[in-house]
Amino acid sequence: MVKPKRDPERERRIAMEIVVDAYNTHERAMGWYYYLQDQLQFPFTATCTAKRAISPLRVKDEVEVIGMPGEEECEHEMFITIRWEKDGLAVPLAQLKPISATQKQTKQAVEDWHYWVKMGYEF
Repeated sequence: MVKPKRDPERERRIAMEIVVDAYNTHERAMGWYYYLQDQLQFPFTATCTAKRAISPLRVKDEVEVIGMPGEEECEHEMFITIRWEKDGLAVPLAQLKPISATQKQTKQAVEDWHYWVKMGYEF
């Protein structure tokens, strides 16, 4: 994975809106969780961009994102819930990219998470 060029605007948003006043790993994870929960407009369609051993999705699969799982599922990585059989399935947000028709606010929030991951930041 190629580390992106430092983005001052995104860095400011992450520091001042997402992980502000977060003093430990749990607080940083919950900062991300609630930021994403507030910013993502469900449902939206996304495409799988990366294969993950913990997910059944394949590259180029298109899925409908319908929500976020409970906080406990997102203590180490951010997951979103996709339409899957009866109950839905939580998959890593890092492996999905919203389609171009997705609302700007949702795309920005997903891109913020992708940036965080690609920069090598951790909770």
